[in-house]
Amino acid sequence: MGDAIGQMLPAAVGVAISPFPIVASVLFVGTARGRVNGPVFVLGCALGTAAVGTVVLVLAAGASASESGAPATWVSVLELVLGLLLLLVAFRQWRGRPRAGEAAPTPRWLSALDGFGPAKALGTGVVLTALNPKNLILTVAGAAAIAQTGIAAGEQAVALAVFVLIACLGVATPVVIAVVMGDRSRSLLDGIKDWLARNNTVIMVVILALIGVKLLGDAISGLS
Repeated sequence: MGDAIGQMLPAAVGVAISPFPIVASVLFVGTARGRVNGPVFVLGCALGTAAVGTVVLVLAAGASASESGAPATWVSVLELVLGLLLLLVAFRQWRGRPRAGEAAPTPRWLSALDGFGPAKALGTGVVLTALNPKNLILTVAGAAAIAQTGIAAGEQAVALAVFVLIACLGVATPVVIAVVMGDRSRSLLDGIKDWLARNNTVIMVVILALIGVKLLGDAISGLS
């Protein structure tokens, strides 16, 4: 199981430091119902990540993801495709980055979070993990990395749980800070939010490029 955790770790960290879900978490804990919305949003992120990972593991179990201890050919092909997709997304994000002196664009939906109740906070968490293209690709890559090790189903479930835990550290951190520091956390969290919003493109380009190159390397190794 240690090998599975090691293989999926880069993808889990990539999900964890994805900027906009963290920004959303900061905004949720700052609302009037922040003590409820913040934790519920984190729960939604965990459920979305777990759902995607479970689907991948179930499909992989029926398609023999491991052959004699090595990744099956289809897993290597999947890694190749995911790696290329991540590099393409990184390239497009870099091409669309704000120019010098321009403000980084902020998604319109972020401004609507103040009026969300717990149900919408939960749904937002699910959407930002299960339907967000970048996080979806990373989660599929992480689950495929677990499946290709060929460990037993129970161990795969534990490895996936570790993946979900690591992947949710980013969105959980603002909630923990808000609980521990109370009202004093406001300026700190606002600073984190503003910095992440300004540097979102650079952060994601670096993350996606590094993980994309790793997946391509793993794919080439497996296919050769």
